[in-house]
Amino acid sequence: MKASLVTRLDQLTTRLAELDRLLSDPLVTDDLDRYRKLTREHAELAPIVERHALYQAALADERAARELLADPEMKTFGEDELAAAKLRIAELDSRLQQLLLPKDPDDARALFLEIRAGAGGDESALFAGDLLRMYMRYAERHRWPVEIVSAAPAELGGYKEVIVRISPNPAANPAASSATELAPYARLKFESGGHRVQRVPVTETQGRIHTSACTLAVMPEADEVADVDIRPDEIRIDTFRASGAGGQHINKTDSAVRITHLPTGIVVECQDDRSQHKNKAQALKVLAARIKDRQSRAQQAAEAATRKSLIGSGDRSERIRTYNFPQGRVTDHRINLTLYKLEFILDGDLDELTGALVAEHQAEQLAALAEA
Repeated sequence: MKASLVTRLDQLTTRLAELDRLLSDPLVTDDLDRYRKLTREHAELAPIVERHALYQAALADERAARELLADPEMKTFGEDELAAAKLRIAELDSRLQQLLLPKDPDDARALFLEIRAGAGGDESALFAGDLLRMYMRYAERHRWPVEIVSAAPAELGGYKEVIVRISPNPAANPAASSATELAPYARLKFESGGHRVQRVPVTETQGRIHTSACTLAVMPEADEVADVDIRPDEIRIDTFRASGAGGQHINKTDSAVRITHLPTGIVVECQDDRSQHKNKAQALKVLAARIKDRQSRAQQAAEAATRKSLIGSGDRSERIRTYNFPQGRVTDHRINLTLYKLEFILDGDLDELTGALVAEHQAEQLAALAEA
C-alpha cells in the first residue's frame, strides 16, 4: 500500500477516536444538529478504520508466518499461514482503496429522471413508455418512492416527454455506510444518454425492424432551490389551463405552470396537480435540478478534456445502450457489456447493468489513484 494511503488511514483512525470522545460528551449530545453530523461522520469512518485494523492484523500475521519459515518443523505450517495472510492482505488492500475513493456528494440524493422521445415518431414514444416502466419497476424492487412530476402522453401510447422523481428508501438509515450504495442517484447516475431500440413496431405491416431512440437525463435533486442561484428577475412564470386527462376541474382553472429561466433558456412545465402553488413548487425543483445538471455536465466536460471517463461523459446525445428485441439482448456500448436477458431488464432487473457501470467507474478511479 502506498505511503500516502497509509498516512490517510492513520489520520482517519485518529479522527474516529476523537469522534468517540466527542459523542460521549454531554455538551455534544445536547446539541442535536451537531450530534447528528458527528454520528454520520462516525458511521462513514468506522468501516474504513475497521478494515484498516484487519489489514494491520494481516500484516502482523504475515510477519509471524515468515518467522516460522526459519524453523524446519514449522516450515510447512508457516508456508500455509503466509499464503493465507497474503491473500487477506490483497483483499483488504483492494477494499480499503475502494473505501478511500472520492465520494460523490450527490450519491445519497433523490433524483429527477427525464425521458424524451427522439427519432422514431410514435415508436419512440412507445419506447419512452417502456423505459419509464423499466425504471419504475427497478425503483419498486429497491423500495424507492416514485412520483410523476410531469408527463406529455403520446396519441398512440407512451410519452413524448415524462419526468419522475425517485427518492431514497425512507426506511433506510441515511447514516449507514451502505446508504449511498442503495440510493437512487448512486445507482442510476450513469443512465444519462441516448437509449436505442431495435424492434418491429406495432404499426409495421411488413415485419421490418425499425430503430428508434430516446434521450434520458438523470439529475440529482438540489437540497433547496435556494442552493442553486435562481434570481426572481431571471425567471418568467406563465400560468395556463392544463390539458389532458383530469376530469372537469383541471381545465377550468389556470393551474398549470411554465417557468422559463432566461439566462439559460431552460423551460419547465408542470400541470399534474390541481394546485397552481404545488405545480409552481415542483417546477422550481425541476428547474433547480436542470441548472445543477447543466453546471455538473460543464464541469465534467472540462475534466474529460484531460481524462476521458470509461463510462462516458453523460452527454444526453451520446448513444449509451441498445435494446435489440429480435435477439433478446441489451448492449451497453460504453463498457462493451451484452446481456441476453432483455425481458428481465425491461421488467426492472437492472442491478447487473448498474453494478457493472459502478464497478467500471471505481476501476477508473483506482487507476487514477495509482497514477497519482
